[in-house]
Amino acid sequence: MYKILVADDEPDVLSLLKDYFEINGYEVITAKNGREAVENMKKDPDMVLLDVNMPDGDGLSVCRQVRDYVSCPILFLTARIEDSDKIEGFAAGGDDYIIKPFSIDELGARVAAHIRRDHRGEVHKNVKFFGHLAIDYSAKTVTVDGEEIDFAKKEFQIIELLSLNCGQVFDKERIYEKIWGYDAEGDSTVIAEHVRRIRAKLAVHKEEYHLGTVWGMGYKWIQSDRGIK
Repeated sequence: MYKILVADDEPDVLSLLKDYFEINGYEVITAKNGREAVENMKKDPDMVLLDVNMPDGDGLSVCRQVRDYVSCPILFLTARIEDSDKIEGFAAGGDDYIIKPFSIDELGARVAAHIRRDHRGEVHKNVKFFGHLAIDYSAKTVTVDGEEIDFAKKEFQIIELLSLNCGQVFDKERIYEKIWGYDAEGDSTVIAEHVRRIRAKLAVHKEEYHLGTVWGMGYKWIQSDRGIK
């Protein structure tokens, strides 16, 4: 459930927004002035709605105060319509504004779009693409054109190690130490078998070239389809 911090000194507006967003599945944190808005930032909201005109710190000053510490989108609620006011809001660190009186459904649509865009960016930080192949390091999945390849845990860990260090050569001993640990019982000869299995699964999708062998040295992950096969 996403959290929205709504700060407005008008009780009717605050109540309306709280009811609307709760009905639409959000957790809502409210503040009736700038001081409470700053204090509630510690609750880590996914979206902040700031009334520009509030006592104990207006929306612009609140935004300036917290912008370096709060990464979520900030949307201003304002009765001001001059271009200079809009510019001032963006300069303070705001991401968007909506003019009072506003359509509640338009506000809801803007909030949803900002949250979706913000969280989509976070997800993409954990995904790397290699042509048709995508590795999601959070979900621990490998897909080719959206079709998931089933890798065992150690197989994925080898892919993860090499792909996060694309182009860097790892010998079998180093791979073994990184994944199995220094104190593991066994030896690095198991790496060759794991690599063989990984390549066989990738080959079904014609993506085996990503796991290259550097003869006499070890293995590396290759971005280009013109790599070692």
